Amino acid sequence: MTPGDEAITCPFDFNEGLEFDPSLAALMDRDSIARIRLPYGDADAWLVTGFDGVRQVTTDQRFSRAGIVQTDYPRLTPEPIVSAESINVMDAPHSSRLRRLASQAFTHRQVARMRGRITRLADTLLDEMAVQGPPADLVHHLSNPLPQHTIFDLLGIPRDDWAPMQQNLHRLLATGPDSRETAATAKGELRAYFGALVEQRRSSPGKDLISALAAAKDGDDVLDDQEVAVMALTLTLSGQDTATCQISDIAYLLLTRPELMKRLTSRPEDLTHVLNELLRVIPFRKGVGIPRVALADVEMNGVHIRKGDFVHVSYLTANRDPERYPDPEFIDPDRPSVPHMTFGWGGHRCIAVPLAMAELEVAIGRLLGRFPGLRLAVRPEEVRWDAETIRRFPIELPVAW
Repeated sequence: MTPGDEAITCPFDFNEGLEFDPSLAALMDRDSIARIRLPYGDADAWLVTGFDGVRQVTTDQRFSRAGIVQTDYPRLTPEPIVSAESINVMDAPHSSRLRRLASQAFTHRQVARMRGRITRLADTLLDEMAVQGPPADLVHHLSNPLPQHTIFDLLGIPRDDWAPMQQNLHRLLATGPDSRETAATAKGELRAYFGALVEQRRSSPGKDLISALAAAKDGDDVLDDQEVAVMALTLTLSGQDTATCQISDIAYLLLTRPELMKRLTSRPEDLTHVLNELLRVIPFRKGVGIPRVALADVEMNGVHIRKGDFVHVSYLTANRDPERYPDPEFIDPDRPSVPHMTFGWGGHRCIAVPLAMAELEVAIGRLLGRFPGLRLAVRPEEVRWDAETIRRFPIELPVAW
Protein backbone atom coordinates (compact mmCIF):
# COMPACT_ATOMS: atom_id res chain seq x y z
CA MET A 1 0.00 0.00 0.00
CA THR A 2 1.29 3.51 -0.78
CA PRO A 3 0.36 7.00 0.47
CA GLY A 4 -1.47 7.61 -2.79
CA ASP A 5 -4.06 4.94 -2.11
CA GLU A 6 -7.50 6.12 -1.11
CA ALA A 7 -8.09 6.29 2.65
CA ILE A 8 -10.70 4.00 4.21
CA THR A 9 -13.44 5.93 6.01
CA CYS A 10 -13.67 4.63 9.58
CA PRO A 11 -16.41 6.00 11.87
CA PHE A 12 -15.52 3.37 14.47
CA ASP A 13 -18.99 3.64 15.98
CA PHE A 14 -19.66 -0.06 16.51
CA ASN A 15 -21.20 -0.70 19.94
CA GLU A 16 -22.91 -4.10 19.90
CA GLY A 17 -22.10 -5.69 23.22
CA LEU A 18 -18.47 -6.74 23.48
CA GLU A 19 -18.25 -8.08 19.97
CA PHE A 20 -15.10 -6.96 18.17
CA ASP A 21 -15.59 -4.06 15.76
CA PRO A 22 -15.88 -5.68 12.28
CA SER A 23 -14.25 -2.65 10.64
CA LEU A 24 -11.16 -3.09 12.84
CA ALA A 25 -11.17 -6.82 12.09
CA ALA A 26 -11.32 -6.07 8.36
CA LEU A 27 -8.38 -3.67 8.66
CA MET A 28 -6.38 -6.35 10.46
CA ASP A 29 -7.09 -8.80 7.63
CA ARG A 30 -6.39 -6.24 4.92
CA ASP A 31 -3.02 -4.79 5.98
CA SER A 32 -0.86 -4.44 9.06
CA ILE A 33 -0.72 -0.74 8.13
CA ALA A 34 -3.69 0.94 6.46
CA ARG A 35 -4.64 4.48 5.46
CA ILE A 36 -7.78 5.68 7.29
CA ARG A 37 -10.04 8.71 7.57
CA LEU A 38 -11.68 9.49 10.92
CA PRO A 39 -14.79 11.60 11.63
CA TYR A 40 -12.82 14.68 12.79
CA GLY A 41 -9.53 16.30 11.82
CA ASP A 42 -8.20 17.79 8.61
CA ALA A 43 -5.96 14.91 7.51
CA ASP A 44 -5.95 11.17 6.98
CA ALA A 45 -3.79 8.88 9.09
CA TRP A 46 -1.95 5.60 8.99
CA LEU A 47 -3.33 2.88 11.26
CA VAL A 48 -0.91 0.27 12.58
CA THR A 49 -2.67 -2.89 13.77
CA GLY A 50 -0.07 -5.63 14.40
CA PHE A 51 1.57 -6.09 17.80
CA ASP A 52 5.14 -5.61 16.58
CA GLY A 53 4.19 -2.55 14.55
CA VAL A 54 2.33 -0.97 17.46
CA ARG A 55 5.32 -1.67 19.70
CA GLN A 56 7.62 0.03 17.20
CA VAL A 57 5.48 3.16 16.84
CA THR A 58 5.06 3.52 20.62
CA THR A 59 8.80 3.21 21.31
CA ASP A 60 10.42 4.77 18.20
CA GLN A 61 11.32 8.43 18.81
CA ARG A 62 10.69 9.19 15.15
CA PHE A 63 6.99 9.09 16.04
CA SER A 64 5.98 12.01 18.25
CA ARG A 65 2.94 12.68 20.40
CA ALA A 66 4.13 16.24 21.08
CA GLY A 67 4.03 16.92 17.35
CA ILE A 68 0.23 16.77 17.27
CA VAL A 69 -0.21 19.71 19.65
CA GLN A 70 -2.02 22.66 18.03
CA THR A 71 -2.91 20.59 14.98
CA ASP A 72 -6.34 19.45 13.84
CA TYR A 73 -5.26 15.83 14.15
CA PRO A 74 -7.51 12.93 13.02
CA ARG A 75 -9.71 11.73 15.89
CA LEU A 76 -13.12 10.40 16.97
CA THR A 77 -14.26 13.34 19.14
CA PRO A 78 -15.20 16.83 17.93
CA GLU A 79 -12.98 18.45 20.56
CA PRO A 80 -9.47 17.05 21.28
CA ILE A 81 -9.65 15.39 24.69
CA VAL A 82 -6.07 16.01 25.79
CA SER A 83 -4.58 19.31 26.96
CA ALA A 84 -1.35 20.54 25.41
CA GLU A 85 0.38 20.25 28.82
CA SER A 86 -0.75 16.65 29.39
CA ILE A 87 1.79 13.87 29.78
CA ASN A 88 -0.19 12.03 27.09
CA VAL A 89 1.13 14.43 24.44
CA MET A 90 4.71 14.76 25.64
CA ASP A 91 7.79 13.01 24.30
CA ALA A 92 10.90 11.89 26.14
CA PRO A 93 12.77 13.34 27.97
CA HIS A 94 9.95 15.67 29.13
CA SER A 95 7.45 12.84 29.57
CA SER A 96 10.09 10.74 31.34
CA ARG A 97 10.57 13.49 33.90
CA LEU A 98 6.83 13.73 34.63
CA ARG A 99 6.47 9.95 34.78
CA ARG A 100 9.40 9.69 37.20
CA LEU A 101 7.91 12.27 39.53
CA ALA A 102 4.26 11.20 39.23
CA SER A 103 5.06 7.52 39.74
CA GLN A 104 6.06 8.35 43.32
CA ALA A 105 2.33 8.56 44.04
CA PHE A 106 1.86 4.93 42.89
CA THR A 107 4.55 3.05 44.77
CA HIS A 108 3.81 -0.39 46.22
CA ARG A 109 3.34 1.17 49.65
CA GLN A 110 1.00 3.88 48.35
CA VAL A 111 -1.15 1.45 46.38
CA ALA A 112 -1.31 -0.99 49.30
CA ARG A 113 -2.72 1.85 51.41
CA MET A 114 -5.15 2.76 48.63
CA ARG A 115 -6.29 -0.87 48.34
CA GLY A 116 -7.57 -0.80 51.90
CA ARG A 117 -9.69 2.27 51.15
CA ILE A 118 -10.95 0.72 47.90
CA THR A 119 -11.91 -2.51 49.69
CA ARG A 120 -13.83 -0.67 52.41
CA LEU A 121 -15.69 1.35 49.78
CA ALA A 122 -16.49 -1.74 47.67
CA ASP A 123 -17.84 -3.58 50.72
CA THR A 124 -20.05 -0.61 51.61
CA LEU A 125 -21.43 -0.41 48.06
CA LEU A 126 -22.13 -4.16 47.95
CA ASP A 127 -23.81 -3.98 51.36
CA GLU A 128 -26.14 -1.33 49.97
CA MET A 129 -26.89 -3.49 46.92
CA ALA A 130 -27.67 -6.47 49.15
CA VAL A 131 -30.04 -4.39 51.28
CA GLN A 132 -31.92 -3.20 48.18
CA GLY A 133 -32.22 -6.79 47.00
CA PRO A 134 -32.52 -8.21 43.49
CA PRO A 135 -32.85 -7.24 40.77
CA ALA A 136 -30.18 -4.57 41.09
CA ASP A 137 -28.22 -2.53 38.54
CA LEU A 138 -24.54 -3.41 38.97
CA VAL A 139 -23.48 -0.29 37.05
CA HIS A 140 -25.39 1.92 39.48
CA HIS A 141 -24.28 0.06 42.60
CA LEU A 142 -20.63 -0.78 41.80
CA SER A 143 -19.15 0.04 38.38
CA ASN A 144 -19.97 3.76 38.46
CA PRO A 145 -19.54 4.68 42.12
CA LEU A 146 -16.45 2.61 42.98
CA PRO A 147 -13.96 4.17 40.49
CA GLN A 148 -15.64 7.58 40.77
CA HIS A 149 -15.61 7.68 44.56
CA THR A 150 -12.13 6.14 44.66
CA ILE A 151 -10.39 8.67 42.41
CA PHE A 152 -12.33 11.63 43.81
CA ASP A 153 -11.51 10.48 47.34
CA LEU A 154 -7.84 9.83 46.55
CA LEU A 155 -7.51 13.26 44.93
CA GLY A 156 -9.28 14.90 47.86
CA ILE A 157 -12.08 16.41 45.77
CA PRO A 158 -14.87 17.74 48.03
CA ARG A 159 -18.02 15.64 47.81
CA ASP A 160 -20.16 18.60 46.77
CA ASP A 161 -18.06 18.85 43.59
CA TRP A 162 -18.46 15.21 42.54
CA ALA A 163 -21.69 15.59 40.53
CA PRO A 164 -20.60 18.59 38.39
CA MET A 165 -17.19 16.95 37.91
CA GLN A 166 -18.86 13.80 36.57
CA GLN A 167 -21.05 15.81 34.21
CA ASN A 168 -18.04 17.64 32.74
CA LEU A 169 -16.11 14.39 32.27
CA HIS A 170 -19.03 12.86 30.35
CA ARG A 171 -19.29 15.95 28.11
CA LEU A 172 -15.57 15.77 27.37
CA LEU A 173 -15.84 12.19 26.05
CA ALA A 174 -18.89 12.73 23.82
CA THR A 175 -18.52 11.90 20.13
CA GLY A 176 -21.63 13.59 18.66
CA PRO A 177 -21.14 16.30 16.02
CA ASP A 178 -22.98 18.85 18.18
CA SER A 179 -20.81 18.29 21.25
CA ARG A 180 -17.72 20.34 20.31
CA GLU A 181 -18.73 23.50 22.17
CA THR A 182 -19.87 21.71 25.31
CA ALA A 183 -16.71 19.56 25.30
CA ALA A 184 -14.48 22.64 25.01
CA THR A 185 -16.37 24.33 27.85
CA ALA A 186 -16.09 21.20 29.99
CA LYS A 187 -12.33 20.98 29.41
CA GLY A 188 -11.86 24.63 30.37
CA GLU A 189 -13.90 24.25 33.54
CA LEU A 190 -12.02 21.11 34.58
CA ARG A 191 -8.61 22.71 34.04
CA ALA A 192 -9.62 25.81 36.00
CA TYR A 193 -11.01 23.66 38.82
CA PHE A 194 -7.86 21.59 39.22
CA GLY A 195 -5.66 24.67 38.93
CA ALA A 196 -7.43 26.21 41.93
CA LEU A 197 -7.31 22.92 43.84
CA VAL A 198 -3.54 22.58 43.34
CA GLU A 199 -2.97 26.10 44.67
CA GLN A 200 -4.98 25.20 47.75
CA ARG A 201 -3.02 21.97 48.36
CA ARG A 202 0.30 23.77 47.98
CA SER A 203 -0.61 26.02 50.88
CA SER A 204 -2.46 23.36 52.89
CA PRO A 205 -1.32 19.83 51.93
CA GLY A 206 -3.22 16.74 53.00
CA LYS A 207 -2.94 12.97 52.52
CA ASP A 208 -4.46 13.04 49.03
CA LEU A 209 -2.90 12.31 45.63
CA ILE A 210 -2.75 15.97 44.57
CA SER A 211 -0.73 16.77 47.69
CA ALA A 212 1.50 13.76 46.96
CA LEU A 213 2.06 14.91 43.37
CA ALA A 214 2.80 18.45 44.55
CA ALA A 215 5.33 17.09 47.06
CA ALA A 216 7.06 14.69 44.63
CA LYS A 217 10.76 15.51 44.21
CA ASP A 218 13.72 14.19 42.25
CA GLY A 219 16.64 16.12 43.66
CA ASP A 220 15.62 19.74 43.16
CA ASP A 221 13.12 18.87 40.43
CA VAL A 222 9.43 19.19 41.26
CA LEU A 223 6.18 19.40 39.32
CA ASP A 224 4.87 22.94 38.84
CA ASP A 225 1.24 23.85 39.53
CA GLN A 226 0.13 23.47 35.93
CA GLU A 227 1.78 20.05 35.62
CA VAL A 228 0.10 18.83 38.80
CA ALA A 229 -3.29 20.18 37.67
CA VAL A 230 -3.11 18.52 34.26
CA MET A 231 -1.86 15.27 35.83
CA ALA A 232 -4.80 15.33 38.25
CA LEU A 233 -7.22 15.85 35.37
CA THR A 234 -5.61 13.00 33.42
CA LEU A 235 -5.89 10.68 36.43
CA THR A 236 -9.51 11.70 36.98
CA LEU A 237 -10.39 10.97 33.38
CA SER A 238 -8.55 7.67 32.98
CA GLY A 239 -8.80 6.46 36.58
CA GLN A 240 -12.55 6.80 36.64
CA ASP A 241 -13.79 6.38 33.11
CA THR A 242 -11.62 3.42 32.14
CA ALA A 243 -12.16 1.53 35.40
CA THR A 244 -15.93 2.02 35.23
CA CYS A 245 -16.03 0.52 31.76
CA GLN A 246 -13.74 -2.37 32.62
CA ILE A 247 -15.61 -3.39 35.79
CA SER A 248 -18.88 -3.47 33.84
CA ASP A 249 -17.36 -5.22 30.82
CA ILE A 250 -15.61 -7.86 32.92
CA ALA A 251 -18.76 -8.48 34.95
CA TYR A 252 -20.80 -8.84 31.74
CA LEU A 253 -18.37 -11.41 30.35
CA LEU A 254 -18.44 -13.42 33.56
CA LEU A 255 -22.25 -13.28 33.65
CA THR A 256 -22.52 -14.52 30.07
CA ARG A 257 -19.65 -17.07 30.19
CA PRO A 258 -20.54 -19.54 32.95
CA GLU A 259 -17.25 -21.41 32.56
CA LEU A 260 -15.30 -18.23 33.40
CA MET A 261 -17.54 -17.45 36.36
CA LYS A 262 -17.08 -21.02 37.66
CA ARG A 263 -13.31 -20.75 37.26
CA LEU A 264 -13.09 -17.63 39.42
CA THR A 265 -15.54 -18.76 42.09
CA SER A 266 -13.78 -22.13 42.43
CA ARG A 267 -10.23 -20.80 42.11
CA PRO A 268 -10.18 -17.20 43.39
CA GLU A 269 -6.39 -17.32 43.54
CA ASP A 270 -6.42 -17.12 39.73
CA LEU A 271 -8.18 -13.74 39.76
CA THR A 272 -5.31 -11.54 38.59
CA HIS A 273 -4.27 -13.91 35.81
CA VAL A 274 -7.83 -14.30 34.51
CA LEU A 275 -8.43 -10.55 34.71
CA ASN A 276 -5.41 -9.94 32.48
CA GLU A 277 -6.76 -12.37 29.89
CA LEU A 278 -10.13 -10.60 29.96
CA LEU A 279 -8.44 -7.20 29.69
CA ARG A 280 -6.57 -8.46 26.64
CA VAL A 281 -9.68 -9.52 24.76
CA ILE A 282 -12.23 -6.85 25.82
CA PRO A 283 -12.70 -4.05 23.25
CA PHE A 284 -12.79 -1.41 25.96
CA ARG A 285 -12.99 1.55 23.58
CA LYS A 286 -14.07 2.46 20.07
CA GLY A 287 -11.46 2.64 17.36
CA VAL A 288 -8.31 4.53 18.27
CA GLY A 289 -7.01 7.11 20.73
CA ILE A 290 -4.33 9.79 20.42
CA PRO A 291 -2.13 9.62 17.29
CA ARG A 292 1.52 10.41 16.73
CA VAL A 293 3.15 12.31 13.91
CA ALA A 294 6.18 11.09 11.97
CA LEU A 295 9.22 13.34 12.49
CA ALA A 296 11.06 11.70 9.60
CA ASP A 297 10.36 9.37 6.69
CA VAL A 298 9.96 5.82 8.02
CA GLU A 299 9.64 2.49 6.18
CA MET A 300 7.37 0.00 7.98
CA ASN A 301 6.23 -3.33 6.57
CA GLY A 302 6.66 -2.11 3.00
CA VAL A 303 4.82 1.17 3.67
CA HIS A 304 6.54 4.51 3.27
CA ILE A 305 5.36 6.82 6.05
CA ARG A 306 6.33 10.38 5.20
CA LYS A 307 7.54 13.04 7.61
CA GLY A 308 4.46 14.91 8.86
CA ASP A 309 2.06 11.96 8.43
CA PHE A 310 -0.24 11.16 11.34
CA VAL A 311 0.02 7.60 12.68
CA HIS A 312 -2.58 5.89 14.85
CA VAL A 313 -2.06 2.55 16.58
CA SER A 314 -4.73 0.13 17.75
CA TYR A 315 -4.11 -1.56 21.08
CA LEU A 316 -7.31 -3.51 20.46
CA THR A 317 -5.99 -5.20 17.33
CA ALA A 318 -2.50 -5.63 18.81
CA ASN A 319 -4.11 -7.58 21.65
CA ARG A 320 -5.60 -9.93 19.06
CA ASP A 321 -2.53 -10.41 16.89
CA PRO A 322 -2.42 -14.19 16.23
CA GLU A 323 1.38 -14.13 15.98
CA ARG A 324 1.50 -12.89 19.57
CA TYR A 325 -1.56 -14.68 20.97
CA PRO A 326 -2.46 -18.03 19.35
CA ASP A 327 -6.21 -18.36 18.79
CA PRO A 328 -6.62 -14.74 19.96
CA GLU A 329 -10.44 -14.65 19.90
CA PHE A 330 -10.63 -17.44 22.47
CA ILE A 331 -10.69 -16.38 26.12
CA ASP A 332 -8.23 -18.81 27.68
CA PRO A 333 -7.86 -18.50 31.47
CA ASP A 334 -4.82 -20.78 31.22
CA ARG A 335 -3.11 -18.77 28.48
CA PRO A 336 0.60 -18.30 29.31
CA SER A 337 1.21 -14.89 30.84
CA VAL A 338 2.22 -12.52 28.04
CA PRO A 339 1.93 -8.73 28.53
CA HIS A 340 -0.99 -7.06 26.72
CA MET A 341 -1.43 -3.49 25.54
CA THR A 342 -4.71 -2.56 27.21
CA PHE A 343 -2.93 -0.02 29.42
CA GLY A 344 -0.76 1.22 26.58
CA TRP A 345 2.89 0.58 25.78
CA GLY A 346 6.23 2.32 25.94
CA GLY A 347 6.60 5.86 27.24
CA HIS A 348 2.84 6.44 27.34
CA ARG A 349 1.81 3.33 29.25
CA CYS A 350 -0.56 4.35 32.03
CA ILE A 351 1.42 5.22 35.17
CA ALA A 352 -1.57 4.32 37.36
CA VAL A 353 -1.74 0.65 36.32
CA PRO A 354 -1.13 -0.53 39.93
CA LEU A 355 -4.15 1.50 41.06
CA ALA A 356 -6.29 0.30 38.14
CA MET A 357 -5.49 -3.35 38.83
CA ALA A 358 -6.16 -2.88 42.53
CA GLU A 359 -9.61 -1.49 41.70
CA LEU A 360 -10.43 -4.34 39.32
CA GLU A 361 -9.18 -7.04 41.68
CA VAL A 362 -11.13 -5.61 44.59
CA ALA A 363 -14.31 -4.94 42.59
CA ILE A 364 -14.53 -8.36 40.93
CA GLY A 365 -13.09 -10.32 43.84
CA ARG A 366 -15.43 -8.82 46.45
CA LEU A 367 -18.42 -9.04 44.09
CA LEU A 368 -18.00 -12.76 43.45
CA GLY A 369 -17.14 -13.47 47.07
CA ARG A 370 -20.26 -11.70 48.29
CA PHE A 371 -22.63 -12.98 45.58
CA PRO A 372 -21.36 -16.38 44.34
CA GLY A 373 -24.73 -17.06 42.67
CA LEU A 374 -24.73 -13.79 40.72
CA ARG A 375 -26.56 -13.93 37.38
CA LEU A 376 -28.01 -11.59 34.77
CA ALA A 377 -31.60 -10.56 35.52
CA VAL A 378 -32.33 -9.99 31.81
CA ARG A 379 -31.40 -11.74 28.60
CA PRO A 380 -27.93 -10.72 27.30
CA GLU A 381 -29.49 -9.15 24.20
CA GLU A 382 -31.58 -6.87 26.43
CA VAL A 383 -28.54 -5.19 27.97
CA ARG A 384 -28.21 -1.61 26.66
CA TRP A 385 -24.79 -0.32 25.57
CA ASP A 386 -23.34 3.19 25.46
CA ALA A 387 -23.56 4.87 22.05
CA GLU A 388 -22.52 8.41 22.97
CA THR A 389 -18.84 8.22 23.94
CA ILE A 390 -15.61 6.61 22.78
CA ARG A 391 -15.94 3.85 25.39
CA ARG A 392 -17.62 0.42 25.18
CA PHE A 393 -19.68 -0.41 28.25
CA PRO A 394 -23.22 -1.39 29.33
CA ILE A 395 -25.36 1.51 30.50
CA GLU A 396 -27.16 -0.81 32.91
CA LEU A 397 -26.35 -4.33 34.08
CA PRO A 398 -29.36 -5.83 35.91
CA VAL A 399 -28.33 -8.72 38.15
CA ALA A 400 -29.95 -11.12 40.59
CA TRP A 401 -28.60 -13.67 43.09
